[in-house]
Amino acid sequence: MKITTEVKLRRTAYWFVLINFALPVCFLIYRITALETVTSGDVAYRSRTDYLLMLIQCLLGAIVMHLPYVLQKNLKMEIPFPLYLMYIGFLYCAIFLGEVRSFYYRIPYWDKWLHSISAVMSGSLGFIVVDIIKKNRCGNSFSPVFSAIFAFCFSVSVGVLWEIYEYIIDSILELNMQKYLLEDRTPLIGRMALMDTMIDIIIDVCGSMVSAVIGYISIKRRQTTALTHQNVMTK
Repeated sequence: MKITTEVKLRRTAYWFVLINFALPVCFLIYRITALETVTSGDVAYRSRTDYLLMLIQCLLGAIVMHLPYVLQKNLKMEIPFPLYLMYIGFLYCAIFLGEVRSFYYRIPYWDKWLHSISAVMSGSLGFIVVDIIKKNRCGNSFSPVFSAIFAFCFSVSVGVLWEIYEYIIDSILELNMQKYLLEDRTPLIGRMALMDTMIDIIIDVCGSMVSAVIGYISIKRRQTTALTHQNVMTK
């Protein structure tokens, strides 16, 4: 059986990201069990909870990167190749670069760019869910407006559920997923403590809106093209 370029790229991306999630695990476990903090000069820049957060994220990333295969196998949901690469790349940037390599602190607005990308991805997934529902209704179609509204609501819901997950994990394990602490563990106070989460939600809404509008335009264009082709064939 001939292996296509798409399959090769899928496998390469999969193994590259999985290895990057797996390699730090032993080091992180050692840091968690052996040291309370790691210091540079007089400033503690890594605490035990920091390494615990990295470990949890790496293990969780190694699990959720298999989500496209689960959806394809159990729900017959075909994930387009560009969306799959986008998803794998997002996990790599969010977990390995963001947490392990501290890009959240080193690169301005790293977290915000990732939220905008995730909103577009979940919006695209919302359109795929609409297509599955349409197929289960024996081919009965939905209007482009309904599909766009569904995708928008689906994407915003995913973003809100993610913020709830971060809040719960931070509360239970005293981590810093919501970035209410600075890199040196200084707690933010008042409106500053809310700012990161609220901006994330606002970005999720904006990204979801962009995805919904693009999807709506794409559906309308396909319908117009199909109608034009049908009129030509009937003449």
